[in-house]
Amino acid sequence: MAQDTARAATIECSSDDIRRSVRNTHHRGSVSWSTISSYFGVFLLISSLVAISYNPPIKTPAANAPGATAVAQATPLKAAKDTSVDQLMAANIAAVVSESADMPIANNASTLSQSLTVESLLAQTDTNTISKPQIVQPAADSRTAIKYTTVAGDTIPALAQEYGVSAQTIKWANSLTSDALEPGKEISIPPVDGVVYTVKAGDTIDSIAAKYKADKDRLVAFNDLELTGALAPGAQITIPGGDLPENERPGYVAPRATTTTTRNTTGTGTYSGGFSSGWLAGASAGNRYGLGQCTWYAYERRMQLGSPIGSFWGNANTWAYSGAAAGFLVDGNPAPGAIMQNGGGYGHVAIVEAVNPGVSVTISEMNGYRFGGGWNRVGHGDISWGEAVSGMYRYIH
Repeated sequence: MAQDTARAATIECSSDDIRRSVRNTHHRGSVSWSTISSYFGVFLLISSLVAISYNPPIKTPAANAPGATAVAQATPLKAAKDTSVDQLMAANIAAVVSESADMPIANNASTLSQSLTVESLLAQTDTNTISKPQIVQPAADSRTAIKYTTVAGDTIPALAQEYGVSAQTIKWANSLTSDALEPGKEISIPPVDGVVYTVKAGDTIDSIAAKYKADKDRLVAFNDLELTGALAPGAQITIPGGDLPENERPGYVAPRATTTTTRNTTGTGTYSGGFSSGWLAGASAGNRYGLGQCTWYAYERRMQLGSPIGSFWGNANTWAYSGAAAGFLVDGNPAPGAIMQNGGGYGHVAIVEAVNPGVSVTISEMNGYRFGGGWNRVGHGDISWGEAVSGMYRYIH
């Protein structure tokens, strides 16, 4: 009510000031019509602003009447809400113009501009009337695993580099023992390095953090467990920085009571590995190599990996020459999915499954002589990095 009265007084004062200004200038001499028009233009602008923002008096209930407090509090908020940016801009312009022209109503225009500015500030503090625009839109949830379908030529190290996680994390999450990937296989790529874990009955945050050597606070925050801390059996969580125990890693074989020493005909290197009891898959239509031989297996494994080779490369000792003639890259650098070949006699070929630069190379082979795999049996194991790059092997990519 007081605000509306003040605005009405502003209009009356502005009108009186203009009339006095016109009379005074008339006594001092002739005044141009442009000056008079400017006066009336500013007067009409201010009058319009006040008229637009004018709110009729609202009858306020008595103090003891129901709802009195609510109405009394709502009235100033409504006034603040009705102040627009256009009104404030127009009032500021009127104040500047009248002050620049040294008009008698300059003070009144300035007062109105200041009032509208205050109302605008009040509106910004009212969370019920102001909704700030969201300048930065939230990105996709960075804590969700990515589902990826492999294509020919994909390897675990390449995907790890592309998505910014370790190769070990991807292999753990998908129970993979090889860095080479078959095309068309859907794999899960965790959002951070660590362990993807399926909660079991009786698990607690403390027990999981302790078992996987993880930071408890980071585990809680990453999986939004701050409020409830509840772990539902069957739920899948991510353990950032977690370390998978040896007996839970892909390819783990429990030690047996008796050990078998594998034959090492080269006399160099230390070998470890095992074998599968049989190759149950049928031969591909194009496989022209002897069943159960190393060449037969290498052909089949490359077909699985989406990198087929020729059917008539001869015995293993000529594969490097045949591969180069067919346009394949042949060099001394081991890489996941490459064929490892060496000469001597009929020669031998194996498949590079994983590469740990500077440490070791993991291979798989059929009818091999070092990892316990005889005819039609697949052996697998590690050879030292020094031997792998010594020059005694050629790698067909």
